[in-house]
Amino acid sequence: MATTSIKRPKEEDSLDGPGREAKKLKSRFQDDSNGDGKSDQDTTEQLSSSQIREMMMNAQKMIEERKRSLNQPPALLKTTPVLSSLPTPVAPKAVPPSSMDERARKIAELQAQIQSKLATSTLATLNLSLPKTASVPASTGEGSNNEPKPGPLILNADGRTVDATGKEIALAQYTPTLKANIRAKKREVLKTHMGKGSQQQSEEAGNLTESRFFDPRVAAKSSVRTRRTFHFHEQGKFQQVASRMRMKAQLDKLQSEISQIARKTGINSVTALALVAPRVGDRQEEEDIDLEWWDSVILQTRSYEGEDGQPNLRQETITNLIEHPIQMRAPTDPLALPYLPVFLTEKERKKLRRTTRRENWKEKQENIRLGLEPPPQAKVRISNLMRVLGNEAIQDPTKIEAHVREQMAKRLQNHQEANASRKLTADQRREKKEKKLQEDTTTSGVHVAIYRIKDLSNLSKKFKIETNAKQLYMTGCAVIFKDVNVVIVEGGPKQQKKYKRLMLNRIRWEEDAVKVSKHDTGSSSQPETRNSCQLVWEGTTKQRNFGDLIFKLCPSEVVAREHFRKHGVEHYWDLSYSTAVLEETEEK
Repeated sequence: MATTSIKRPKEEDSLDGPGREAKKLKSRFQDDSNGDGKSDQDTTEQLSSSQIREMMMNAQKMIEERKRSLNQPPALLKTTPVLSSLPTPVAPKAVPPSSMDERARKIAELQAQIQSKLATSTLATLNLSLPKTASVPASTGEGSNNEPKPGPLILNADGRTVDATGKEIALAQYTPTLKANIRAKKREVLKTHMGKGSQQQSEEAGNLTESRFFDPRVAAKSSVRTRRTFHFHEQGKFQQVASRMRMKAQLDKLQSEISQIARKTGINSVTALALVAPRVGDRQEEEDIDLEWWDSVILQTRSYEGEDGQPNLRQETITNLIEHPIQMRAPTDPLALPYLPVFLTEKERKKLRRTTRRENWKEKQENIRLGLEPPPQAKVRISNLMRVLGNEAIQDPTKIEAHVREQMAKRLQNHQEANASRKLTADQRREKKEKKLQEDTTTSGVHVAIYRIKDLSNLSKKFKIETNAKQLYMTGCAVIFKDVNVVIVEGGPKQQKKYKRLMLNRIRWEEDAVKVSKHDTGSSSQPETRNSCQLVWEGTTKQRNFGDLIFKLCPSEVVAREHFRKHGVEHYWDLSYSTAVLEETEEK
């Protein structure tokens, strides 16, 4: 089995760009120092503390100039001054002046190399590589203990930190880490921004006033929030609002129902015709145009004919459909449909009776089997005495016969008592008869009949008229005036049928001879004629207009008409009196 060797990547290849460049720069420094035959430690020992500090300050200045040239944002500038916070190495012991020229040459070469690197590298490379190259190992002098010590703090007259040459140093700022401190810092920044924003708004408002597009009538909204106060409502305000909302909901519901009915019945176009009805102020205009208002819906202009003499019609409004108006319910029609009883034939009634009796007998037999009811006694008669009793009848025939007759008498008594219990009393019979005669006129309307009689002087006939009206529970009145006697009765259809038979058939009016009075002349000679009764009019009304039937004697026609007018039916008298006058004129 062949094994494959995996080469490990070199350390130089694993480093990124900035680290690689820093390593190269360090190697160059080492080569230069080794080429002169001296180690880094000897070079560091020959440098003084002031020279090292000056070198670090120059490098920092170059870095800041490079940052300014790259126009980096302020957020990055705050993080770059890292070299200012580096620990300053402890100053070594005094170096003899013989090596000053060589140290100056080394420093110049180092600065040149740093400048060449700064010119070719980015800001991120500088941040990573400069701390490594600029870091100088501390000298191992006496009392150093190999630990870096901070440099001296130099302040100018204004109290700012400066270096040895007198230039200001940007110290690293402390960034708060606690959330309370961070929030406090954010509040300070927000206050500064708000102050700048309000100042900018005031400047913009000043510019708007100078602009010619600014409307001085528009009031500028103040930035100060006004204090809110309480607003109390009057008592009953929300009750009124709720009532208005309920009324509006009811109105909307009613309108929707009306629109649905209109769509179902097809009266939309009829409504459109009604909307174009003429107004009072437009009468003169319509008379001049000579156009009917109901034709304006199907015409395009205000004339029947166009410019070319053809009919000026809207073809889309003309269809082959016919609109029928909605049928309204008559006041006498019942609100609910009446129940129609089912009438059975005689054969069906007998069959239903047999079926019912058989079911009751089966139920009774089932209860006897279960022991819920005692078995009935044998129905013994004289004819089946020997067949039912058998040996008992032979042993004592007289006793058995008396027992059987007693049972027969008991059964007859129970039958009579059951019939008596079902029999109606006198009051119940009267109520039943009254209920049968009285009719409900609330749903079918009140039927009215008007009779005109020539003479009502016969007391027996007056008695029949009044008594039959009371017995049939009818209302009305009877007006007596010369030869125009009017009888008005109100009731149901069955009552009217019976009373009509009384007035026209049962009473013999022609038996009486009456004298006819002339309305136009005042002569004393009055011919005699036979009495008669005529049906003037019969129909239905919505309600009753009279009470119990009574007789009213009227000396004149005005008094009779006034009596009818009190009850709101003066047209009854007008119809009866006019027919009487017409008959007199025909007889002449």
